Amino acid sequence: MDPLDALRRIAFLLERELAKEYRVKAFRTAAAVVVNHRPEIESLAARGELTSLAGIGPATAEVIDQALAGHVPERLALLEQTPAPADSLDPAARQLLSRLSGDLHSHSDWSDGGSPIEEMAVTALELGRGYQALTDHSPRLTVARGLTAARLRQQLARLASLRPRLGGFALLSGIEVDILDDGTLDQEPSLLDELDVVVASVHSKLAMDSSAMTRRMVAAISQPQTMVLGHCTGRLIGGKKRAQSQFDPRIVFAACADNQVAVEINSRPERLDPPEDLLALAVEAGCLFSIDTDAHAPGQLDWLAYGAAKASAAGLDPDRIITTWPLERLREWSRSRRG
Repeated sequence: MDPLDALRRIAFLLERELAKEYRVKAFRTAAAVVVNHRPEIESLAARGELTSLAGIGPATAEVIDQALAGHVPERLALLEQTPAPADSLDPAARQLLSRLSGDLHSHSDWSDGGSPIEEMAVTALELGRGYQALTDHSPRLTVARGLTAARLRQQLARLASLRPRLGGFALLSGIEVDILDDGTLDQEPSLLDELDVVVASVHSKLAMDSSAMTRRMVAAISQPQTMVLGHCTGRLIGGKKRAQSQFDPRIVFAACADNQVAVEINSRPERLDPPEDLLALAVEAGCLFSIDTDAHAPGQLDWLAYGAAKASAAGLDPDRIITTWPLERLREWSRSRRG
């Protein structure tokens, strides 16, 4: 097989299982080296000199050698034995997954993601998505290198230059904008108006009083730019665990229904937010939903299956999930709710 395909696939599978970043980086770096030194890779391999290239170590050289010899690299074959997220789905959840057209929440190395925009977009295309929104963080989240207005404008120009190379696949502009303490959004309103997708999320003071958090979330939901309420409780149930924030879910979900703001079903395995009891209340309130990966690496784009399982178990009508909609319907909904 092609060495580049082997290295990319190994990195993808490692990302999907949340492997340590340094392990993933070794294979992503080696893939970039192969791209930049494609004419000389075979001759270097024949002479046993692959590791003379900066960025290729013994492990990645072995993968390249085995691929050039016409074999599936042993490391790749071993990783392929790990079940994919979709493998454990029941028929109803599998059918729902097949109806998902896109994903409205993902990150690149412009903020705290691990890969360039191009790699995220190409992977989404390879997974059969019709559209993918790039939603890097907003300025207040400095730990995640949130985008200032100037950097976001630079990113919009970058997206415009990439789109002609993606064929019929739609790379949507967007942001995961912080909900500030008073419920305002952490970016210039006029700039938010230019974006295809605005996911509004709470990332700070998650332990604030329930009444104050409820007011904060409702204020953000009431902003005309807000399209999706991201990971509504902020909980973490894997790795560094974090308790969910407290708010009045009936008031918050009623505001979502009234303002046509979709409640995100966050598919990250360490989030799976909202919990089942709150998801049931959001269904009862008549909310729309968006099943998203919140991917920070290409392999994590395969996590939609986890969100599909949650939505299916809750008995959600697929038509209430905006990420099942074709792109033109999604755009029309966005235009109509913004006025």
